[in-house]
Amino acid sequence: QSQFVESGGGLVQPGGSLTLSCTASGLSLGYATIGWFHQAPGKGREVVACINTDERTYNADSVKGRFTISSDRAKSTMYLQMNNLKPEDTGVYYCAADLSDFVVPCERKENYEYGYWGQGTQVTVSP
Repeated sequence: QSQFVESGGGLVQPGGSLTLSCTASGLSLGYATIGWFHQAPGKGREVVACINTDERTYNADSVKGRFTISSDRAKSTMYLQMNNLKPEDTGVYYCAADLSDFVVPCERKENYEYGYWGQGTQVTVSP
C-alpha cells in the first residue's frame, strides 16, 4: 500500500524555522510532480511550493524568499524548509504527488489531480 509519512511540524515563534519532510513508501517519486500544501484553519488546501518533473520549482507569493522545497528523489523524500515563519503560516501542511500527468505545471493542477497525499503535519506559529 502506498503512503507518505510526514514529520517536522510543531510550535514555533514568529521568525523561527522548521523543516518538514515527507517520505513515500510503496511508490517512487523518481518521476513525479510533488508539492507541499497549506490548509489554514477554516480554509481550503492551497499549494505553497511544488516541483515539476523537469525540476522547475514554484513558490506561492506568500512564501517566496522564506520557504524552499527540495527533494531527494532516489529516497522518495521531499522537504520544505520554512524560515521567517509568520502567524499566518499556521495550519496543517500536506505533501502530495502526482504520478500520472507531466504536462500541467504543478502550480496549475487541481488538488484532486495529486493522487497521493500525506497525513498532514501541524505547524503553529505563535509568540
